[in-house]
Amino acid sequence: MTTHKPGPWRHYDAIIVGARCAGAATAMLLARQGLDVLVVERGEYGSDALSTHALMRGAVMQLQDWGLLDAVKASGATPVTRTSFHYGDERVNVRIKSEYGVDALYAPRRKFLDRILVDAARQAGARFHFGCIIDDLTRSADGAVSGARLRDEFGRIEEISAGIVIGADGARSTVARSVGAETLVEGQSATAVVYGYFQGLPDEGYRWGFAPGMASGVIPTNHGATLVFAGVPSAKYRETFAGDLAGGFGRVLAAQSPQLADQVRQAQPMERLRGYTGLPGFMRLPYGPGWALVGDAGYFRDPITAHGITDALRDAALLSRAVVSGRESGFAEYRYLRDALSRPLFDVTEAIASFDWTLDEVKRHHIALNAAMKVETAVMSRLGARLPVVPRRIEAAA
Repeated sequence: MTTHKPGPWRHYDAIIVGARCAGAATAMLLARQGLDVLVVERGEYGSDALSTHALMRGAVMQLQDWGLLDAVKASGATPVTRTSFHYGDERVNVRIKSEYGVDALYAPRRKFLDRILVDAARQAGARFHFGCIIDDLTRSADGAVSGARLRDEFGRIEEISAGIVIGADGARSTVARSVGAETLVEGQSATAVVYGYFQGLPDEGYRWGFAPGMASGVIPTNHGATLVFAGVPSAKYRETFAGDLAGGFGRVLAAQSPQLADQVRQAQPMERLRGYTGLPGFMRLPYGPGWALVGDAGYFRDPITAHGITDALRDAALLSRAVVSGRESGFAEYRYLRDALSRPLFDVTEAIASFDWTLDEVKRHHIALNAAMKVETAVMSRLGARLPVVPRRIEAAA
């Protein structure tokens, strides 16, 4: 097996492991500030990913600030101007008000959104290597992370040094494991879902359904396609879905909303149904000497509240500010803001994903969720998309 020694372009200001929304957005923001950025991703360019797809106001606002919202619209993403919550037989309708320059939400499939972010990062000067994994981290004499050994699709290993290595490689992050990132908060609840994509469903915006022990979502995506999911507590996955995804999917939808179940039966399935058994949420320490975490690598909460992409884009902006500042205080601020904005969202998501609620209680949880999202959007609107002036040298995170 060949190991390539450092040569031209073997040092970067930042190596980012993972080119999904968090990693690609971070790369774009850093590259736009003139940093030399390398992004490595085990998957293929433009591939799809497990996701609820739903963008909340904060995410749409950031995409607009970054000049990318028109590309999202051009991808065929359906504008969402209303949402509804179904608590048993009760329906609560909500219109999307125009605030912070956002008058509609969107839910682009990841094969579109991630590609838009990667293309923007490339245009800004970031380099991408797909089909590449991190083999190990390298460290300086004082133990700080100083770079990475990367393995390409042919098994070749290349050592590259960097001012910082950023893990944007998901909830089961290799970077987080390699640096021993401390888990600060650990959840106990998880939702298991079966989901699929359908053509021919009526466009009623986002639809969220809740009944004792179960939940559902209807999310318009691109070109008239709609994501539909049926969820239960993770512990109930086997008895609800095992061996019969379609049957369990239909039964959960019918138990919540016979009308929705009938609409789905009449719609045209686009792909096979897929299952997800669930994973409890967590918050990890997001930085240390020479490394940082962003997106699900640093903070993951159950997808029942459909806030993951919004989290990822928010934290990409916060971390980028820290990296560009090059100061310990910048990274401390990243942690503070991430935790302050995330903890209310994490706690209410944990409560909803427990399925230990009455319909009146889950309605109150959604009121709390809405309040937390309003605070988040207000804070991010004040921070804006602007970053500090690039320093002469990017130092490793303290």
